[in-house]
Amino acid sequence: MPKFPAPISRRDALRFCGSAAIPSFGPLGWAGKALAAPLPQLTLWGPPAGPSITLAHAVAARMLRDVADKVEFKAWRNPDEMRAGLTSGTMQVVIVPTQVAANLFNRGLGVRLVNVMTDGLLYIVANDPALTTMASLRGRKIAVPFRNDTPEFVFRRILKAKGMAAGNDLTVETTGTPIEAIQLLLAGRLDAALVPEPAATAAIVRGKVAGKSIARVMDVQKLWSEITGQDRATLPQAGLAVTTAFRDRHPDLIARIHARLAEATAAVVATPAAAANHAAAALELPWPIIEQSIAWSNLVCRRATEARPALEAMFAVIAEADASILGGKLPGTEFYM
Repeated sequence: MPKFPAPISRRDALRFCGSAAIPSFGPLGWAGKALAAPLPQLTLWGPPAGPSITLAHAVAARMLRDVADKVEFKAWRNPDEMRAGLTSGTMQVVIVPTQVAANLFNRGLGVRLVNVMTDGLLYIVANDPALTTMASLRGRKIAVPFRNDTPEFVFRRILKAKGMAAGNDLTVETTGTPIEAIQLLLAGRLDAALVPEPAATAAIVRGKVAGKSIARVMDVQKLWSEITGQDRATLPQAGLAVTTAFRDRHPDLIARIHARLAEATAAVVATPAAAANHAAAALELPWPIIEQSIAWSNLVCRRATEARPALEAMFAVIAEADASILGGKLPGTEFYM
């Protein structure tokens, strides 16, 4: 079995958050002006994945009480629901795949990226612990969630770099959700699944309960580092986005939200059991699974302006063969808050 990194410490979490851990009202706010009163109500949206643990914990622990009198967290279930919410304005503060945010921005749909909230949380889990290399997947069947979205784009690019192609070297089945992918794996209809946390941990835990041996065989962040030549195994795949309308109406609140989420990130890493309890209902998973997944989720809270070099490096590789993935080009400076 391959060796994976140990869980990060609270000190590491603060380091990964960088200057964001200290409230700053530079590019994200209005220095020298009186802070606006909290909003009456605010809904934060996020995916059924690791970064949403941070949102759920921040809401439950009332870390955002200086942002809004009433704050709630809701999970979007698939990228189509998330895109519809952003374009219609029914979702205004949302964790999204960073590639999706760039695409919407380039298409003029009024989305800005506030920060990056994970350095990558994709893993390949399999029913055979010997499937530890991409070459070992030849002739096998693997599930990847979300057609034409970040997991598929990343996997497709890794396959290309390894001289492999879906359909020729292996069978790739697209599923509607990560949970659907692991259900197929547990049912014996697949050899492997590429899924984000906490679905990867859920596959392993549920496998044990069912008497099946499901193993975490490949770290997709490390595979990405191999094919890109980057020193760090970093895949800044998701972050907090806001609509232009929200930014224009509440410019000083964005800095406040970001600062509180930086604090929440450190708290999640330091006290994973408490955070897992807060996120269990929204993510519809038992809290012990969520608790175990936190160590593998690479949670951070890094301002988009600071993360821009890593984001652009990822964007360039993902969109190398098809610029339409990003809406035709790299997003401009205005995209990064």
